[in-house]
Amino acid sequence: FSSDPMRGARTVVKRAVAEYSSTTQRSSTAVLNSIDKLSDERSISSVKVTRTTLSSREGASSPLSRQQKGSDGVSVATPASTHISARKTETDLVDSLLDRTSKILDRNAANVVAYSGGVDSSLVAALVHNVFTSDTSGTKSGKVNKGGNDGSVRAVIGLSPAVPKVQIETARLVAQHIGIDLLEIPTTEGTDPTYISNAGEACLACKIHLYSALQTVAENAASLSLSSDCDDNDALTGKRAVLLYNGTNADDTLDPTRLGLRAASNFLVESPLLYTSKDDVRRAAKHLGLINWNHAAAPCLRSRLAFGVEATERHLRLVGDAERMVRRALDLDETKNMRVRILAGKRAMIELDEEVYGDGGEVKDVLDQEGFANRFKEMGFEGCFGSG
Repeated sequence: FSSDPMRGARTVVKRAVAEYSSTTQRSSTAVLNSIDKLSDERSISSVKVTRTTLSSREGASSPLSRQQKGSDGVSVATPASTHISARKTETDLVDSLLDRTSKILDRNAANVVAYSGGVDSSLVAALVHNVFTSDTSGTKSGKVNKGGNDGSVRAVIGLSPAVPKVQIETARLVAQHIGIDLLEIPTTEGTDPTYISNAGEACLACKIHLYSALQTVAENAASLSLSSDCDDNDALTGKRAVLLYNGTNADDTLDPTRLGLRAASNFLVESPLLYTSKDDVRRAAKHLGLINWNHAAAPCLRSRLAFGVEATERHLRLVGDAERMVRRALDLDETKNMRVRILAGKRAMIELDEEVYGDGGEVKDVLDQEGFANRFKEMGFEGCFGSG
């Protein structure tokens, strides 16, 4: 390494930001021409209740090949239907995941998990922490002082209006159960015009800001002693002072709406669950005793906004408040899917699992009895509930 051991990491950041800026210029205009943009100052004129199937993915999906090339020619590796965990017992499944993680992790590096409190990143946090601390002894922060290991391990969660409060609370509980050090940091995607415009590349913009923040955290965690022993041979063999991890699973790679995977590729983020299906992620999480193993998918609140509906703090908090009210009224726990979506044309929609929705009559009766039409108006929505 040169006198600046993190120069390579900073180069990766610059390359990702450059790619992000270039792709944004090419696609934003076309997307905006095809939608009705909702101004931040407008209110929601109607609310619709509908049923849907919200299983493991938030957006539309279609099978992809082993590599998907974006418009910029950057290839993103996708495992298609290859799962390392097919037909394995829970014990064998977890053992195989620990083995894969051990081949990725470096106890002499700063190991940082992009953590949300969802089942995927929680499982990764548990795997990374388990492998890092096995056969070693360290402090609560993951610092290792035995056997020449100078690395660290921690989970980092980004705080923004797009992350529901209940998700942060769950993340804290799960991290405490795992025993991994949790760092909470504010993220800055809310200042990015591409993120705010929500014209199709908000996810990519958000992940770039997230991984940039995590990279900074990891660089700070990597002490001078961590890099002082590195020489030119370390660079040639691919040894890194910083390792970032995410919870991307095999099913995620089949979803073309997850542009954040491009950002992860540019930041060299490791994905221990890349060849593991969502169902097997839950099986492994349950086997390890994670309290959120059966929680419904919890993507960020920005995903509730239709393209062109600006991802402002006002809209995100409006969605979060509305979802808490609906969950409370319908007595839905964390295992049930429910979304409040803001659509173009000044409309909003409550989206429920089919098993909860039924024929729709009982749900709408409960919402009517709770006076939700007026309560939503007080929050900034206008109109009434419809069927659909």
